[in-house]
Amino acid sequence: MSHRAPPIALTIAGSDSSGGAGIQADLKTFSALGVYGASVITALTAQNTRGVTAIHDVPDAFIAAQMDAVFSDLAVKAVKIGMLSRPGAIDTVAAGLDRHQAHPVVLDPVMVAASGAKLLTDDAVSTLIARLLPRAEIITPNLPEAAALLGTTPAADEGEMRAQAERLMACGAKAVLMKGGHGSGAQSVDLLVTPQAVTSFAAPRHPTRNTHGTGCTLSSAIAARLALGDDLVSAVGAAKAYITGAIAAADALDVGSGHGPVHHFFALWPA
Repeated sequence: MSHRAPPIALTIAGSDSSGGAGIQADLKTFSALGVYGASVITALTAQNTRGVTAIHDVPDAFIAAQMDAVFSDLAVKAVKIGMLSRPGAIDTVAAGLDRHQAHPVVLDPVMVAASGAKLLTDDAVSTLIARLLPRAEIITPNLPEAAALLGTTPAADEGEMRAQAERLMACGAKAVLMKGGHGSGAQSVDLLVTPQAVTSFAAPRHPTRNTHGTGCTLSSAIAARLALGDDLVSAVGAAKAYITGAIAAADALDVGSGHGPVHHFFALWPA
């Protein structure tokens, strides 16, 4: 019997020692969606569900070496980028993407952990905008992240979300998914803004504190679906459905005493 090999997706991000976000969440998401996951680690974090206690940055040369090792041997179909805390790391990743002509790229502009810990230095914001926004097929900021990138206040409604997305596209982004999880109302509404259209994705809000890794998981799910051959709108729709299910099932896990992780394998593990 012949079997079709799963496509390969690469995550370039930081490691979360508690397993709920970062590289660990990305690889779990890839696996849950039927994609083989490879990784380039940009930083090590000492963290749990209560917070981040230490960050150890991976040297730029070693980030480049990891990228070269993966791309020289693996047929990568999609790339997800997460935590890049310093300008040097951002420049290194941008150069690696160019060197290996990597695409499509999903950029999650990670700035602050769910616990409130800062994950991106102030001097790295302009480098992120200049070097990585133009190289990404889509960027996936939440409302505070979009505001921080633009130097403004978080959007208060869908009109402001669209306006901020268009400003980010003027900075070089090809498409922007404005995530509405930090908003209010019975539904969490995300807006996908492209030069051609604006598409809304809504899902019921679930009352849980276990939302650690939601941004990492959503962006990884988009990358996984792109690796599987989805177009951008279909990939975002499938990813939105996946993260909604993972959040709804999060309380079935009993991990830590703070903001626990979402349930990446909710469809595979019996309740």
